[in-house]
Formats: sequence, structure tokens, C-alpha cells
Amino acid sequence: MSITLAEAKALSQDKLANFIIDEFRQSALMDSMVFDNTIKPQGGSTLTYNYNRITTQPAAAGRAINSEFVPQETKTTQVGVNLKVFGGSFQLDRVIINDETQVVDHIQFQLQQKIKATRALFADWVINGDSAVDVTSFDGIDKAITGSTTEIIPAAAIDLSTSALIDTNWKLFLDTLRRTRAKLDGAPTLYMMNSDMFSIFQSVMDRAGINLASKQNYGDEIVQWGTSLVMSLGDKPGTANPIIPIAAGETSIFAARIALDGVHAVSPSGSALISIYLPDMNRPGAVKTGEVEMVAAVAIKATKSAGVLRKIKIA
Repeated sequence: MSITLAEAKALSQDKLANFIIDEFRQSALMDSMVFDNTIKPQGGSTLTYNYNRITTQPAAAGRAINSEFVPQETKTTQVGVNLKVFGGSFQLDRVIINDETQVVDHIQFQLQQKIKATRALFADWVINGDSAVDVTSFDGIDKAITGSTTEIIPAAAIDLSTSALIDTNWKLFLDTLRRTRAKLDGAPTLYMMNSDMFSIFQSVMDRAGINLASKQNYGDEIVQWGTSLVMSLGDKPGTANPIIPIAAGETSIFAARIALDGVHAVSPSGSALISIYLPDMNRPGAVKTGEVEMVAAVAIKATKSAGVLRKIKIA
């Protein structure tokens, strides 16, 4: 069964669970994501989701009378993705928790901060995840589409590093981005970039006379371009390093069509998507532990459901 965070909240009667879901929905990526809630661990030993990734497109043609169609099959590659466990824990002394003069609710504060980090880690893995480099991560979009027809690499970098160069090159940038979109098998749900590129994108749209509908998705500032949402993915958890990096002054823009036949997340069957474990004040022990945990991965059902435009110079 497929489910979104908004649908999970509608099904929940638990106020705490709804609070946690709302905290995760502050990420436009997580709020847009569809989870295929189907994985059933067999004997508790496997969390693998197997699927066929479409790698070629179907063809059709005419035929003459008394002749046969030329056979052509859409090619697929069987891919398996392993669900990964991620999140974090925090510890607080029971004296701190029970302090009635505290300025903040320490448990709620730590939960919010841990959720913020977990959101950032999920976004990082959606783009950069590579299980061959980090066995605790799942494979992301960058790994899946590198070398495919939806990886667009201009011969020369599109230079948007200054206001004057934006004036000069905004048409080239917009044309190339639209050509990148045309390589996909449908309109992207999301365009994802870093915060510097996000501000430059808005400046380009100003010059093009395109009025972007600005939206506030709980926490993230996002804009709507046509039917697609445009967002900054922010920084990697615990750092000031952007999830979509800037290397030698150049960065990339990723696009994804979120759907069960495109890019979607995978989670265990019957799970609540997000698990929380609050400090137990009824058990002995001075130091109490709380945890936030997700079990998930990302599937890219078709290479043409995601794309990237590289070599955009912004610094």
C-alpha cells in the first residue's frame, strides 16, 4: 500500500505521532514523498525491495498488409534496494527533565532537533546515497542516473556567479533547464538544489518575468514553477555543507517525478513510517534516552523519472 506522510497523519489518532509527522513534513521532499509500505521482513533477516527499473522506452510503428510488426521489447533491469535504519538518540538527566523552572521543554526540543537531523540525512541519501561507499545508506538518485540520458552536462559551465553574468546567461540557463526537463518521462514533482542556487533560480525567474507562486511548507520556503515545486535541500546533518555540493564554484539541479512508477520511498509493511521512543520516567536510571528512527530506502523505477543538470557556476 502506498502512503504519504499527510495520509499517515490522517490515519493516526495519536497526538504525539501527529506532532512527529508534522515535524517531518517541514521538509517539502518528505511531504511530497510517496512510501510503498510493502516490505515484509522474512524471518527478520531481510529488508530488500526488488523491482524492475525501466531503462529503454517502448516503440510503436506501422506495418504493411501481410507483414508482421518488428518486435521490440522495453528493457528493464532488476534492481534490489536494501532498506536502511537511520535516525538518532539523545540522553537527558531526569533532574533536567523534571526541572519545573526550565525555559524549554527539553524532551520536545531534543526530539525536534533529532527530527531535523533525520530529515536532512534522508534528503542527503535521496541525492547522494551510495551503499558501496557507506554501507549504512541506501543508493540515491545521483548514483542511479549517472551516465544516463537524463544526466545533462553542458560542454561549458553556465555562469551565473554574478548579477551581471545572470543578466547575460539567464536565457541559456532557462533553455538548458527546460531541455533537461524534456528528457524526463513527465513533469517533475520537485526541482532540488542548494540554497545558493535556489536564490539564483529566483533571480533568473525575475529576469524572465515569470511569477513564481511562493509557498510555505511548514518550515521550508518553496516556490512553484508550473506544476513543479522548487526547493533548497539545505545542509547535511550536523554540518554547514550543502547536500547538493558546490565544487570549484559549480553545482547541479536535480529533478524527480515522485510516483510509484517513478521515484518513491519504500518502508516496511504496516509500519508507522516514523518511530519514536520517549524517555521512560517510570524506570530506574538517572540518564534517560529518547530515540527517533526510520526504516526506509528510495526506489527509482525508471531512469527517466529523475534527472540532473550539472555544471552551473554560481561562485
